[in-house]
Amino acid sequence: MPDSPRRPPDTPLILSWIARFILWIFGWRIESQPIPNYPKMVMIGAPHTSNLDGFLYILIVLGVRVRANFLAKHSLFRPPFGWLLRLAGGVPLNRTTTVNAVEQAVQVFRERDRMVLALAPEGTRKNVPYWKTGFYYIALGAGVPIVLGYVDYRQRRCGFGPMLMPSGDIDKDFEVIRAFYADKVGQHPERQGPIALPPKE
Repeated sequence: MPDSPRRPPDTPLILSWIARFILWIFGWRIESQPIPNYPKMVMIGAPHTSNLDGFLYILIVLGVRVRANFLAKHSLFRPPFGWLLRLAGGVPLNRTTTVNAVEQAVQVFRERDRMVLALAPEGTRKNVPYWKTGFYYIALGAGVPIVLGYVDYRQRRCGFGPMLMPSGDIDKDFEVIRAFYADKVGQHPERQGPIALPPKE
């Protein structure tokens, strides 16, 4: 474990004030545990049932002063606007190679000294029967913790919960994740599927 429980901020304090003020205007409050002092981590956000969720997570990340990265297909990074996507935290993902997305993301973690990768395990705003497990195997392969981000429309609260270091026992680790999100309600609860693993082949 790190010596300090709190991760040094990545972004200016003024951005945190602005983000928290916008959330406050719309009746939201950040109730976040200190972001653990790891230079690299995977952050997940759930539940994801609305287009508004993405905007909320941007404000939440800014509010806790973290610079987050996201995966996007490599063709989007071509000139003239590729630099802008990189500036926003985009990480190119080559879908034409035989190396899968998880292995590519793990390699990026290995090449960087600091990175926070933000992912939405549900992958869509629709009700799905199970979560995508890429986030878990990226964290496991890179040896980095998973930080549980959330929005709860019922109580208008949001933020980040505990850190989970993947053990390799995905069934056991998903029990922890499932318990954390049990009381979190999305904007459209009918679109909120179970936190379950894909069926085993």
